[in-house]
Amino acid sequence: MNETMIKIILDEITLEFDSEQLFCKNYLHYSYDKWNQWKQGKAALPNEVMTKIKGLFSDYEWMLMQKVAEQSLFFPEKRNYAVQEFRRLKTLIAKKWIELPISYVELVTKTAVNSSKEIINLRVILKYGEWGYDDILNFPMPSYVSKQIDNSTKGLLEWVDHELTEVYVEQNKETTVKK
Repeated sequence: MNETMIKIILDEITLEFDSEQLFCKNYLHYSYDKWNQWKQGKAALPNEVMTKIKGLFSDYEWMLMQKVAEQSLFFPEKRNYAVQEFRRLKTLIAKKWIELPISYVELVTKTAVNSSKEIINLRVILKYGEWGYDDILNFPMPSYVSKQIDNSTKGLLEWVDHELTEVYVEQNKETTVKK
């Protein structure tokens, strides 16, 4: 798998799980040693494990990740900030989507699967009226963000339009995986 895609996957894991070890043990049910071999390009993952990893992303996010990875092949200098670029593009797209009448935003508070992290999942969705074909962008963020939104004089759509980039891209830079 492309190194850029691995970095983006690892970034998503750090947002939602306490550690890679617990992610492997409790979510993937897969050996951490074999996981590390995969990250180093020394082994392939079984299909069922790849399906679980893909499940961390919406179909649209998976496609966007592939585009960012492809760009990093054509422009090697982009490899150094591919995770930030992926996040930035997600927020840029979400802001465009909320301008459309077929979009909506929902906020889901949850404890991450097999994790002690309290997170919220902000979702921006384009509804096409056909079951299973909606496009979704997920933004897992620390739960304190829901308090920011609740205390904001802005509505949820306005908060997404004005604050999402700063909170999701800038504030989460410390969680991005460096390789």
